[in-house]
Parts: sequence; structure tokens; C-alpha cells
Amino acid sequence: MPKMTFIERNGVARVVDAPLGLSVLEIAHKHGVDIEGACEGSLACSTCHVVVDGTWYGKLADATEDEEDMLDLAFDLQETSRLGCQIIMTDALDGLVVKLPAGTRNAGG
Repeated sequence: MPKMTFIERNGVARVVDAPLGLSVLEIAHKHGVDIEGACEGSLACSTCHVVVDGTWYGKLADATEDEEDMLDLAFDLQETSRLGCQIIMTDALDGLVVKLPAGTRNAGG
């Protein structure tokens, strides 16, 4: 089974099983990782904002315009920010590393 690593807000790396076809948000919730996801993955908020490790960012599908609009509302936006609900686990993403931002801003969700 693919694995992924969440770097939690306290800096601790947490490696978890990452079933194919699930979003990073769903994987986080499955393992009790502290990502809110207020809109439950419907692309209506930015509370599942994650910062993708730079070595992995280029391997992701491009963000849609709707995702980019929601990211504009995210707290602590970084160059490699994405919404966890929009990153779907594939074999190519086995080992993916994402960092949880310092906080979230629930705007629109």
C-alpha cells in the first residue's frame, strides 16, 4: 500500500497508509490527522490547505481554477500550497510529503 507523510503543526512527521483513490483530506481523516475540511471536500473552503513538499509538487496534477480561487483565501499560503481534497493518491504519489500550515481560515465554508 502507498504511504504518505504528514508533517504536523508541531513539526512531527507522521507516516500513514495512503489507499489509492482517496484524497489527502480523506487519508488525514482516516488517520486522525488534524485537517478540518469544513466543506467535506466540495471545494467550497480552504480548511484542508496543505503545503506540498517541493520535491513532490511537480508530480501533482495542476490545480483547477476553482481550487486556485479557494487557495487565495487560505491562511499562510505558500508557493507549493494545495487543497488536500484535490490531491488524489496514486501509485506515482507513493511517499508524498505534505506539511500542515500554522493555521486555517474558514472563509466560505
